[in-house]
Amino acid sequence: MSDAPVVRFAPSPTGFLHVGSAHSALANWLVARQSGGRFLLRIEDTDASRNRPELIDNVLEMLDWLGLHWDDEPVHQSDRTEAHREAALGLADQGGAYWCDCTAEAVQARAKERGGPPGYDGHCRDRGLPRSDDTALRFRVPPGTTGWTDLVRGEVSFDNAALEDFVLLRSNGAPMFLLANALDDAHMGITHVIRGEDHVNGTPKYLMVLRALGLDEPTAFAHMPLLVNEGRKKLSKRRDDVSVADYRAQGLLPEAILNHLALLGWGPPDGVEVRPLAEIVELYDLREVTPSPAYFDRDKLLHINGDWIRSLAVDDFLARATPFLPPGEGPAAALTAMAPLVQERVKTLSEVPDMVDFLWMDEPPVDEAAWDKALVRGKAAREVLDASLDELGRLAAAAGGSWSASDVSDAVERVAATAGLVNAEGRPQMAKAQAPIRVATTGRSVGPPLWESLAVLGPERTLARLGAARERLG
Repeated sequence: MSDAPVVRFAPSPTGFLHVGSAHSALANWLVARQSGGRFLLRIEDTDASRNRPELIDNVLEMLDWLGLHWDDEPVHQSDRTEAHREAALGLADQGGAYWCDCTAEAVQARAKERGGPPGYDGHCRDRGLPRSDDTALRFRVPPGTTGWTDLVRGEVSFDNAALEDFVLLRSNGAPMFLLANALDDAHMGITHVIRGEDHVNGTPKYLMVLRALGLDEPTAFAHMPLLVNEGRKKLSKRRDDVSVADYRAQGLLPEAILNHLALLGWGPPDGVEVRPLAEIVELYDLREVTPSPAYFDRDKLLHINGDWIRSLAVDDFLARATPFLPPGEGPAAALTAMAPLVQERVKTLSEVPDMVDFLWMDEPPVDEAAWDKALVRGKAAREVLDASLDELGRLAAAAGGSWSASDVSDAVERVAATAGLVNAEGRPQMAKAQAPIRVATTGRSVGPPLWESLAVLGPERTLARLGAARERLG
């Protein structure tokens, strides 16, 4: 690689930022940042019929949220439409392109008639048609081969005879993507083209355009591996969860998303996968990226996200988790009281409210499945509730308006013994005693440690909820 590469991320604003696009953006950003290069952003918005301003806003917002900050102002490809058109017309004047009036139906009919492969057959190459409202401009593919050395895929070569004369300008004069893409890279001085595998087949045409116009070519190409789901099929926005915005809404951290994306097709030499982005910048090497499809493993992403959540300072965790809570002082105070314990137990920030909502709600939420398992079908559930009301009632009377987690734990140990929940050695089976108490007081079968939860909930509300559960149970 050159000492100071110039790279670009060039999304088309036809949808929300996709994790596959974010994967390519990250690779470009890493190469720029590890070598003092520049990371440029170009919005490829030449297809006016599919572009929407809110989609461009989403791309910018998500890149900024991920921390993939670009250098210089974003470039809009549509601003250079006239330059694209002039370059194409120059090729036509030089004989490197020609006008064609073939419709898609005519091309298909001839292919069917000749029984050959589908696609354009060069029908208008030598007809010498003039430019008109019914003609498109096609590039005259030269004989020979076109190839390059790919940092990910090695030597890649295409037989030009297998490539059809591709369109540069539509009949309405609009430049095609391949033309605009190649010209803008040359105009911006892009030295390293790093993009997805789906662009491999377009690269020979890209190079042909640059060579025909006498423009500088990038010094390096790297076509990143395709991202696939658990069925080894290409990630699809119709079938898979692929929007970066959706992952943010689900409570994933940008650090975790970038961490997981970096590991798709690449692995650090020391085998340590969960690590700060600054370390990934130092270790990342495009030449070590595998060309094989990379599995976007949602379960692994959640695991990495959980690790990142646990690594946050408590104040940072509170700041990031608070937006997922309902507004008001109650939810914020509940989370503040339980923050370190909640932080150890969630994989996403969206899980936080369910961990502490029992503290701010007048009545605990009721998970009917948990109620049925722990209280209707639970062993000695009635006995546990009766004993809890007695033991915790005595503790509350002695403690006044508050009690400690350790005192609650000791009381529940006596509850287990009273309810007959002991093992062969006569030791209290605390887990069996906890289950009905937890569901009665918090509404759920999982959550932060019970003793600390009841210490924050306090004696009055704890006893009221135990009494209500006993009454409901009958």
